[in-house]
Amino acid sequence: MRENYTLTRIYLEASLAEGRTLALSNDHAHYLRNVLRLSEGTELRVFNGSDGEWRAVISSLGKRAGDIEIQEQLRAPEACPDIWLCFAPVRKHRNAFILEKATELGVAKLQPVTTARTQFSKLRLEKMQSQIIEAAEQTERLDIPLLNATIGLDQMLADWPTERTLIFADEAGDAKPALVALQNLTGPTALLIGPEGGFTPQERERLRGQDYVIPVSLGPRILRADTAALSLLTLFQATQGDWG
Repeated sequence: MRENYTLTRIYLEASLAEGRTLALSNDHAHYLRNVLRLSEGTELRVFNGSDGEWRAVISSLGKRAGDIEIQEQLRAPEACPDIWLCFAPVRKHRNAFILEKATELGVAKLQPVTTARTQFSKLRLEKMQSQIIEAAEQTERLDIPLLNATIGLDQMLADWPTERTLIFADEAGDAKPALVALQNLTGPTALLIGPEGGFTPQERERLRGQDYVIPVSLGPRILRADTAALSLLTLFQATQGDWG
């Protein structure tokens, strides 16, 4: 087990450097004092998504305020693989599952996409960002996935960087197995998961008509959107990602 692994770990939106003193937000002060029962002099780990991970010590801690002093860098910056997850929003608790597991599995960017059958297009991006940060804190990531605002499928395809392969989970079941497709990939990649009810025939036809799109099958059973996202990301990390 890595040294300092058991120290509390928090994300801060601030530049990190040896000797800096940083003010804690109200939420952080409350969490450290009232939830974790930490006190002045306690060491913890901090990261900001770009400067690596640092050891810090609590120099003051009140009910709604506090300060920490940055001491030394524990890990240098390190990014996850350049994989995007594009997904049609589903029910709130299932969106939370997708965000959490995608962050754990090393996604670089999350892109909500509305389709013809998307039923839950209104998203609270601030809440989603908090869920992403919490997952990154718990999973030892040094970076934070980028969360984009929701975009329609037509607009996403119109603006798509064609050098990036788009793998889409096609529930029709007549595409090549996902494992086979992913093993043969080269270059930047994104994954696309449809809504509850799947893509319409017109959407499937448009997707299949793009040179950069590869439809894949996730087996003989129809998977829920969150299960499909988890399955496809797992296969990507096993074949193209940083699990090796």
